Amino acid sequence: MKRLFLLWFATFIITVSFLVYQKMSGPTYPVRYNVEVGGETLKGKFLRSGDIHEDLELAINTTNENVQADLVWQRFPIKDGWTRVAFIRDGGQLKAYLPKQGMAGKIEYRVEINNGSDKVVIPPEEAAVARFKGTVPNLVLVVHVICMILGMFFSNAAGFDALTGSHQLKILSRLSFGFLLVGGTILGPIVQKYAFDAYWTGWPLGTDWTDNKLAVGALVWLIAMIATWKSTPENKAGRWLTVLAMVVIFVVYGIPHSIHGSTLDYESGEHIQVMVQGLNSVFG
Repeated sequence: MKRLFLLWFATFIITVSFLVYQKMSGPTYPVRYNVEVGGETLKGKFLRSGDIHEDLELAINTTNENVQADLVWQRFPIKDGWTRVAFIRDGGQLKAYLPKQGMAGKIEYRVEINNGSDKVVIPPEEAAVARFKGTVPNLVLVVHVICMILGMFFSNAAGFDALTGSHQLKILSRLSFGFLLVGGTILGPIVQKYAFDAYWTGWPLGTDWTDNKLAVGALVWLIAMIATWKSTPENKAGRWLTVLAMVVIFVVYGIPHSIHGSTLDYESGEHIQVMVQGLNSVFG
């Protein structure tokens, strides 16, 4: 009983840890800042994901009339020249807007804040990149996310089961593959169609890391599930393939979501895959 509890507890902790990492490491995670300008501390976040139907609002919370800010932006990746827009005061905030773009359209931007003597730039190094997407129905998105979470959860459980020699490997393998299949290779393309007007941008049609990594993960788990169809203590090959599948899912979920994802080519109107400002924009 104690070993069973530890197995499920470890499964839960590892799954949650990877989910938090996925959320915080991806290129659409907001740019958070905590800076000091003229003795005043400014805290907040700037979004990196927008809706194609509306301009993307950027706001700075400050009641100090001496604080001013400029938004500097250009379309990505064509780099057709920077546009500078002054933030406008609206009560206790300074506000500026990135113009809405088509599906998978991207804008790179910086925010310059000053009070006449001090000046800070956010982000301080490479510009942030905001991507615009279509509206995904809540039901589709929620089921997709739940299936992806459960897919990793049961993948971890199956891997630990294989390592500890328990006897639930057959059902856990089926659950892991089933949720990855539904969440990743069925609902994933549907979500992408709503968001970026393309069902599939991975191999062989493109190089989208999100599509490719999920396809690899589902394929490896399909092999592991077949190998564990007869879950017996003597089935060592099936157990080791399950451990391998768990490790592959670790790698899959370790790659930040939406890296090298769909990007609108403004010149051709087609979707391409572009590394978003290098890894510094992901981990910075």
